[in-house]
Amino acid sequence: MRAWERFLSGDASAMVPGANTVVASWLRSHELGINPSGRAAPLAARGDAMEALRVRHAELLEAASDVFSRSAELLVGSRSLMLLTNPDGIVLDTIGDHQTLDDGQDIHLMPGGDWREHTVGTNGIGTALATARPAQVHAAEHFCEGIKAWTCAAAPIFEPGTGRVLGVVDISGPPSTYQRNNLSLAVSTARQIEMVLSHRMNVERMQLLEACLAHASGADRSGLVVLDRHGRLVHSSGRAPVLVALGHRLPGLAEGAPIHDWPAQLPQPLRADWFSVIRSEGRTIGAVLRIPPPPQSNAGRSPPLKLQAGPDPFAAILWRSGSMERVIARAHRLVGKRVPVLIEGETGVGKELFARALHGDPTDGRPFVVFNCGAVVKDLLASELFGHVRGAFTGASAGGAAGRFEQAHGGTLCLDEIGEMPLELQSFLLRVLEEGAIYRLGSGQPHPVDVRLIAMTNRRLRDEVAAGRFRRDLYHRLSVTGIEPPPLREREGDVELLVDVFNRQLAARHGVEARLFSEPVMAMLCAYRWPGNVRELHNTVESLLLMAEGEAVTVEEVAALLESPPLPGGLPATAGLPVLAAEAGSQPCTSLEQAERAAIATAIAQAHGNLAEAARSLRISRSTLYRKMERYGLGG
Repeated sequence: MRAWERFLSGDASAMVPGANTVVASWLRSHELGINPSGRAAPLAARGDAMEALRVRHAELLEAASDVFSRSAELLVGSRSLMLLTNPDGIVLDTIGDHQTLDDGQDIHLMPGGDWREHTVGTNGIGTALATARPAQVHAAEHFCEGIKAWTCAAAPIFEPGTGRVLGVVDISGPPSTYQRNNLSLAVSTARQIEMVLSHRMNVERMQLLEACLAHASGADRSGLVVLDRHGRLVHSSGRAPVLVALGHRLPGLAEGAPIHDWPAQLPQPLRADWFSVIRSEGRTIGAVLRIPPPPQSNAGRSPPLKLQAGPDPFAAILWRSGSMERVIARAHRLVGKRVPVLIEGETGVGKELFARALHGDPTDGRPFVVFNCGAVVKDLLASELFGHVRGAFTGASAGGAAGRFEQAHGGTLCLDEIGEMPLELQSFLLRVLEEGAIYRLGSGQPHPVDVRLIAMTNRRLRDEVAAGRFRRDLYHRLSVTGIEPPPLREREGDVELLVDVFNRQLAARHGVEARLFSEPVMAMLCAYRWPGNVRELHNTVESLLLMAEGEAVTVEEVAALLESPPLPGGLPATAGLPVLAAEAGSQPCTSLEQAERAAIATAIAQAHGNLAEAARSLRISRSTLYRKMERYGLGG
């Protein structure tokens, strides 16, 4: 507060390096002429105008509806609220604690409130929009005096494929509700909304491609241009001219222009009479342009194109290697089957992608529920899985609550980190699988459930059984069929494919230029053994894009990022295991357990003992971190 007062007085001692997010926002607010004594955000829409705004952003609201519904009950009594805004910072929807919702109206933290920095200065929503990054603004860090009695954490929602900001998820409340993990929750919620949008986009694109085949005559000399409902190129073939890269808007099409206006905006040499609108289930999903073959091209036709019935459930998995082909061929035989499946594989290999593919058609309405057994403390795990009735325990919901099994009824329940489940709960899980019914905590009334179970783990459950940490009978019940996605180091040729795709996708998402990966750089990436697998490769490419020092990626940049860069001659140091400084020194790790212990020790040291921050940097839950610290004797 004193820094803010000195800042307003022009005291130079109030300034800190401009990299400070709050100070940078204060500077922007000051330059915009925001009144620091402001009491509330302005109302940009109400009544019919608010309804029209919600209709305009119906797709975003629909994508957020499920996660907001699930969060609503959790926020009751929390003194916090969750908001969804459009890309202009105008609030579209709010859920949360009733008293806090009422209090929020005093500062227009409600539908129609305009929370851009341009209108109300530094705040979570406005700063997240101004920087296109998650932002947490607490109490006196706000620019306007009237909103310093609040704390907020906000994360942008990005449009899949383009990186355009679609809106913001914000968690707000009085200063007493401040928690650092509120920002993680906001980011997680934004990512879940992006996943829903991405899934719907993929479904629409498959429908467009099927429509594309319906328009094809079978002549291989004709051309097709397929556009989604935003004017972005989905597919081109045959004699179609190369006008734009896949995923980008066709030149000339104005953003937001209705599809029926597109024929008049088509760039040369495309013609309006080649244009057809594509509709599915009563709504417009895109357009196709069929470029006819020249008159003399009637001879030498190829057989008509054939497309398998329905979309490929494994389309989200990128691969060209033989090792991945064999696993996917095995997995294809299990799609939609009601048999349990155990997916074992290293961290970052894409186990959840396989689980979603095994679930089957995501458009058929059957639920797909994912639950991480290592992300919840043991005392609450049973309630999360099986639900509870009113009064089952202190803090139980007033009306009781359904657990994950009931939520997944008729569909698939995916249990991640199944090896983290305590022994005493494993017997309850076995009983559910055998009886097909659950008992909520505090109730003797059975609830029949029809659920297909998919279990995932980065451990060898057979070894856990031998060590007495996992029930043998449950292991055999879960592993009726099994899949083991191969680690990236065993997927020959896939690193090049993934680098190319990640380079283009992430560049579009962050609004930066894709970079060039030379042969020496690519050879270095292929030689590395990727202990973090596809997730590590994705993060490496993203870092190379965001920290770019030039158009071409250099060997030095890659060496600085990789935990164990390859040695000259193409052999990775210490077989690709992380070379990390343990407490006693900096000797290379010689086993996976030593590598994991060293990684945890290093993360804790770099976080200066902040275990929540260390868990985030390791991309594991805090409960998992506590267990591993105890296992490796790092609790002191």
